[in-house]
Amino acid sequence: MKQVAQQNRRGTVSVMRVPPPALRPGFVLVRTRWSVISAGTERASVSSRQSSLLDRARKNPDLVAKVLEQMRQYGLSATMRRVRGRLESWSAMGYSSAGTVVAVGDGVEGVRPGDAVACAGAGYASHAEYVIVPKNLCVRIPKGVDLADAAYAPIGSIALQGVRQAGPTLGETVVVIGLGLIGQITVQLLKADGCRVVGVDPDAAAVALAGESGADLALHRTRDDVKKVVQTLTEGRGADAVVITAATPSDDPVRLAGELCRERGRVVLVGDVGLHLPRGPYYMKELDFRFSRSYGPGRYDTTYEEHGHDYPAGFVRWTENRNMQEFLRLIKSGRVDVARLTTHRFTVDQAPAAYALLAGKKGGARERSVGVLLEYPPEPSTELGSDAVVAVSAAPAADVAGAMSVGFVGAGSFAQSSLLPPLQGYSGARLTTVCTANGMSAANVARMFGFAKATADPEEVFRAAEIGTVFIATRHNLHAPFVLRAIEQGKHVFVEKPLALNESELQQIVAALSKARKKQPVKLMVGFNRRFAPLVSEMKQFLRTAVGPSVMNYRISAGYLPASHWTRDPVEGGGRIVGEVCHFVDLMQFLCGSAPVSVFATPLGTGVESPADDDSVIATVRFANGSIGTITYAANGDSAVPKEYLEVFTTGRSAVLNNFRTLTLYQQGRSRTLKKATIDKGHREEVNRFLSAVQSGGEAPIPFAEIVAATRATFRMQESLRLSVPREVTP
Repeated sequence: MKQVAQQNRRGTVSVMRVPPPALRPGFVLVRTRWSVISAGTERASVSSRQSSLLDRARKNPDLVAKVLEQMRQYGLSATMRRVRGRLESWSAMGYSSAGTVVAVGDGVEGVRPGDAVACAGAGYASHAEYVIVPKNLCVRIPKGVDLADAAYAPIGSIALQGVRQAGPTLGETVVVIGLGLIGQITVQLLKADGCRVVGVDPDAAAVALAGESGADLALHRTRDDVKKVVQTLTEGRGADAVVITAATPSDDPVRLAGELCRERGRVVLVGDVGLHLPRGPYYMKELDFRFSRSYGPGRYDTTYEEHGHDYPAGFVRWTENRNMQEFLRLIKSGRVDVARLTTHRFTVDQAPAAYALLAGKKGGARERSVGVLLEYPPEPSTELGSDAVVAVSAAPAADVAGAMSVGFVGAGSFAQSSLLPPLQGYSGARLTTVCTANGMSAANVARMFGFAKATADPEEVFRAAEIGTVFIATRHNLHAPFVLRAIEQGKHVFVEKPLALNESELQQIVAALSKARKKQPVKLMVGFNRRFAPLVSEMKQFLRTAVGPSVMNYRISAGYLPASHWTRDPVEGGGRIVGEVCHFVDLMQFLCGSAPVSVFATPLGTGVESPADDDSVIATVRFANGSIGTITYAANGDSAVPKEYLEVFTTGRSAVLNNFRTLTLYQQGRSRTLKKATIDKGHREEVNRFLSAVQSGGEAPIPFAEIVAATRATFRMQESLRLSVPREVTP
C-alpha cells in the first residue's frame, strides 16, 4: 500500500510502498478515503527533521545526555549503530483521517465492515491507504456528513477539548489567540456555544478568515490595540477566558492572555508556546491556567486506547471518542463548517508537494494554507492481500536455503539493538522476511538490517515454506502462541524471554515440541543471554571444579516502571517476575549446575495490608544440589546504581560480577579482576551459538529442561508472592 513517510535524518517527505497493517483483536481495519495534514503539528515535525543535527542536539539536551550514557555503558560502535539506525529510518505522518471499515477484530462492537468512520491517533490514523485503529479511536460518521469533512474529527476534537477546559457559559467573552486550523475551529465551536468570540493572530489572512468563521471581532496582533479593544467590548471587565491555540516559542501569547483576562478568568493552553508566565497579572488577577491534552480524557491511557476499556459516561462524560462523535454531530447540524477551512486538496501521490506548501517552498514563497486534505482513490492501488509482503532489498539474496533462511517477528528497539546486529553479521544466515505490527516499521527494519521482504502479518512468516528458522521478539503475550505456530510448521525457534506467561502455555509448548521432535529435530531457544556473557563464561570456568553447594546473592537495581506499563500488565506483559526475573533464575541455575526446586518470594510493602506487587521483590530459590540463591529485585533505588551485581560463594572460592563490566575472583586469600570496556550481556554470543546449532544440526545451546525449569520457577514465585508461602518447583 502507499503511505506518506518522512526520513528522520534529512526530513525528506516521500510516498512509499509498505506492507498494509494486519488486523488484531480490539482494532478496526480501515481503507482511507481522506486524511488531513495538521499544519501546525506536522509543519513543526518537518521543520525539526530538516534542521541540522547540531540544531536538534541543542534543542534536545536530554536526548544527547542519554546517547552519551549509552556510549559510556555499551561503547561507541553499538551506540552509533543505534543512533544511525534511528536517523536513517522513516516515520509515518498524520493522525486524522476518514474512510471505510474493511474488517473488525475480536472484541470490537459498534462498527462493522462497510461503515464510514473517522479515525484518530499518531501511529494509527496515518496518511496511508489502510490503517488499523483501536476501537476507541474510531467513530462512525453520521449519514449526510461528507467523508472529507469527517476527516477533520480528530483535529476538531482537539479544539473541542480546549473549549471544554475553558468552561464557557452562554454570553461569556472568550479570546482565541492563534488562528490556524485549530484556532479557526475553536472560534466556530465557541460561537456554537453562545459566546462572544475575539480572535487574535499576527497574520492578516488568518484574521480575515476568523471573521468569516463567525468571530465577533478578529484582531491583528500588532496592528490593532488588542487590549484596549477587548476592554471596551467587555465594559472594562476583561475576557472571561482565553484559549491559546498558537504555535510559537515566544511567551507573547501567555503574556497577552494574562493582560486580556478579567479577575479569576481562565487561560487554556491548547497550542505549543513559550511558558514563562508573568507573575504580575496571573497573581493579581488570580487567573486559572489550564492545559488541554489532545482529544480529551483517554488520550495516552493504554487501557483506554489500546485495550479498549471505556470510561463510564456517568463519571467521564466527554472522552476522546465521545468528543469526536460530538464534533461530527456539530458538522452534521451545520453549526461547524470545516469545508470553509479547506484551502488545498492533493492526491496521496502529491503529498510531497503538500508538505512543500506547508514549508513555504511552493513557488519560492509561502502560500497561505489552513486545511490541507490528502485524497485516496476510491479503490486502493493494490488488493489488500496481494500487498501483504513487500520486497525491500534490491540486492540479490544470499544463496542460503532451508533451516538458515530466517524470519523475524517483532523487531522493536530491543531487537534492533541486541538481536538483529549479530543476526545480520552471521554469514551463514539468509535474512528473508521481517514482521512488525506496523508496515512502515517493518520496511525500516528490512532496509536497515538487510531483510529481503517486510510484512505486518506474522502468518506470512510462519507459513512461508522457504523460512526454516524464526526469531520471535514481540510483546510477551504473543511469545507462546507464536512459538506454537512455529513448531507446528516445523521451524526452529529463538524466542526472547519469557517463553510463556502461565503454566498452561508452558505445558502446550512442552507437548508440541515433544510431538514435533518425533518427526524432525526442531530446536527451541529462549533468550537467556546472560549465561553467554564473556565474564559469566569466566565465572563458570572458575567455579567448575568447586565442591559442594553455592550461596548466590543477585541484586538487581531494576528501576521504577508505572503500573500502566505494558510489561506489568498481567495479560500483555505477565509482570516483572515472569518477564525479567526469569533471567536471573536461569543464570543462577547455570552457575550452580542444578535446577530450582522451591521458591519463596516477599514483596516490598508497609505491612500485611499491602497488596502483593512484583515491582520490588526479594526471592529465595533453593536448588536440587543444595545451593541457595537470593534475588533482590529493587525498583525503588537510584538510577545511578549499576543494574546488576552478583556474588557467588562456594567451597574455597568466591566470585563477584559487577554489571558485566568487572569480575573479581577470590581463591586462597588472593584475588584477580577481569574487566570489560563496555557492558556485554551475551546477546551476540547467544545468537551465534543458536544459529551455529541450527546450521550444524547440533544440540541447542540451552537444554530445554533448564528453560522449562527457569520459566516454571517464576510462575511459582508469583504464587508465593500472592500466598505468602514457599512453593515447590516440580519438573
